Amino acid sequence: MKRLVGLFALFLLAKAEREDLSGKMFTFPVESKTHHVVLNPEMNKIFTTVTVCLRVFSDISRAQSLFSLALPSTANAFLFFREKQGHYILHILDGTAHFWGLKDEYNVWKSMCATWDANTGLAQIWVNGIPSSRKGLKQGGSLTGIPKIILGQEQDSYGGRFDAAQSFVGMLTDVHMWDSVLSPDQIVYYSYGGQFKPGNVINWNSLKFSTSGYVVVESKETSHGASSV
Repeated sequence: MKRLVGLFALFLLAKAEREDLSGKMFTFPVESKTHHVVLNPEMNKIFTTVTVCLRVFSDISRAQSLFSLALPSTANAFLFFREKQGHYILHILDGTAHFWGLKDEYNVWKSMCATWDANTGLAQIWVNGIPSSRKGLKQGGSLTGIPKIILGQEQDSYGGRFDAAQSFVGMLTDVHMWDSVLSPDQIVYYSYGGQFKPGNVINWNSLKFSTSGYVVVESKETSHGASSV
């Protein structure tokens, strides 16, 4: 049995591949508690500053996970979550901050970024280049350990315990993660297609990932909503 488990683990690792996904997107066509993408950053360090940016296109009004990073010590180590229209949540090290009143539309591409600085504890969300209020969250904390980063599902345990009612349905692209807090100018450049420095933790232009279940990698040009914002 141990030999079979070991071989299965090697098979999963072998499925991970590195690609330049410029102009491509992950499409999650159906609600599920299984279909997802695992991102495999080659970095194991202590994070005290973080920025995550991505673009999404969805018509779902219910809650859904946008970016789920779990650590062995906590499932909600860095969770970027859309609760409902105009209402976003950041869970960091099991702490929670709510962000209200952000401009939010369905069936259009939206650029979203989330930042956190453990030194001050300040966290913020940006939607299409417009910032939220800044909220205090886990000052003095750090993300320590080997992360599991999943798109399409929200982790209630380290790498698992998915809930279909929180799954992402739609298209998702241009995922980047930095071990720093981007300046407002850099976030605006990202949001509106300007020049920005790609993520040094997760880089969409050189992404190592594996898909599980019904997830389609396709060109953004296949969608009528091919523009970035």
